[in-house]
Amino acid sequence: MNATQLWQRYQTHRCTVSGIDLSVDPSRMRFSDDFFERMEPAMQRAFQAMEALEGGAIANPDEQRMVGHYWLRAPQLAPTPALAAEIRQSLAAVKRLAADVHDRRIRPPSAPAFTRVLSIGIGGSALGPMFVADSLGTTQDRLPVEFIDNTDPDGIRRVLDRLQGKLGETLCIVTSKSGGTPETRNGMLVVAEAYRAAGLEFAKHAMAITMPGSKLDRSAEQEGWLARVPMFDWVGGRTSETSAVGLLPAALQGIDIDGLLAGAAACDEATRLKDTRRNPAALLALMWYQATGGKGAKDMVVLPYKDRLVLLGRYLQQLIMESLGKRLNLRGERVDQGLTVYGNKGSTDQHAYVQQLRDGVNNFFVVFVRVLESGGCALEVDPQVTSGDYLHGFLLGTRSALFDNDRESITITVPRVEARTVGALIALFERAVGFYASLVGINAYHQPGVEAGKRAAAVVLDLQRRILGALGEQPQTAEALAAGLDASDQVETIYLHLEHLAANGRALMQCRDGQPGSALFAKKPASGA
Repeated sequence: MNATQLWQRYQTHRCTVSGIDLSVDPSRMRFSDDFFERMEPAMQRAFQAMEALEGGAIANPDEQRMVGHYWLRAPQLAPTPALAAEIRQSLAAVKRLAADVHDRRIRPPSAPAFTRVLSIGIGGSALGPMFVADSLGTTQDRLPVEFIDNTDPDGIRRVLDRLQGKLGETLCIVTSKSGGTPETRNGMLVVAEAYRAAGLEFAKHAMAITMPGSKLDRSAEQEGWLARVPMFDWVGGRTSETSAVGLLPAALQGIDIDGLLAGAAACDEATRLKDTRRNPAALLALMWYQATGGKGAKDMVVLPYKDRLVLLGRYLQQLIMESLGKRLNLRGERVDQGLTVYGNKGSTDQHAYVQQLRDGVNNFFVVFVRVLESGGCALEVDPQVTSGDYLHGFLLGTRSALFDNDRESITITVPRVEARTVGALIALFERAVGFYASLVGINAYHQPGVEAGKRAAAVVLDLQRRILGALGEQPQTAEALAAGLDASDQVETIYLHLEHLAANGRALMQCRDGQPGSALFAKKPASGA
């Protein structure tokens, strides 16, 4: 394909949403001339499915609930006036709480004001808020935000170390839909203990974002937390950024949440258009389908050429992989669907893995995110060339080099990184996920695999409790312990538990030759014994 043909292809297929200055360019994807015509019936069915979703159809059969994250930025589209009122009330509560904290009407007992936020959550309760906080944060933030998003005690300690001496002026937000998510609960308990150790009452520094009536909601009410903000059962974690989950920490940070919602709403509106070639999310979904054969045959590499968007790839990993990674289709047939997502940022990618992208196995396609305004310093580092020109040049050069070697890419262009743009990107990918799921015949709005993993973890932890109860002063092998627990089929897991317990000073381990089978384990003597 020569330069003239590429230019014509670019003009023909680039889709621009004028209201948000966002464009999607699929011209470097190698779809055939009849691709759009062949896919049009399936795409129209996807439009109908999305229309039904927004109309209030039961989209999550596992939980018999609607899926309504689009209503969060357009309450008037909610299927009932009561739901619309709840959305507006939630947004008003977020704004009121943020204003009360900023204006010191809500303040800590031992300091003039809250000066920072500690957000505890995991998955959708962390990835979206972290992405937005990093992409839109500045040195002028009203309240800088720290995040705890795992149950790693060392990771929690690192965050608390950064807050040493400042807990008394730190507002803690705990986000959990059920209130029983282990990682979030564990982080909350460790943080609460840190407050107590500092002579502070955790409840007077804490707010909860959770479902009404959840375990967390009841605890927060009983303990007198500063506030409880409701979550909606029809909003899944990975699509919750424009709910209180994402809006409260953003508002406290000082981010323009009205702009974020407006950008998402504008993109939603643009992606309701049933003209496939003028619908940016439909184009994205169709390009994913074309690249992967509708079977996840290739990975998606997300490369934003802007430091502020470095967390976009992590955010999209959950949104896309949790939504599309499904064993069964809508008819209950095994299909093993999915779309693997990874990424970095440009031009770090140039010094990391572009070599393989260009010359290695062709098992991927790229989504470039191009930001027109450079920002920062406009110093000319070479004659008539700024560092921002270099960054843009690396994007265009990489795009060209990949295409020349039969590597496909899509380019999303936005004018700048601001609240409206970030909201539009969130909505664009949310809608593309929904369309793609319809094209391949799966349900994007449930996650049975996640629940299976949680159940398996509970079984494993119950086994650990049994091991601790069975350990005695007489050393014995993992095999002997397994036999005593009537769990000989779990000897490897038992050994791994024992190794972990010994490393953390909760059991004794003797192993002379380094072989697992000869290792001996015993109960750790009580202190002072």
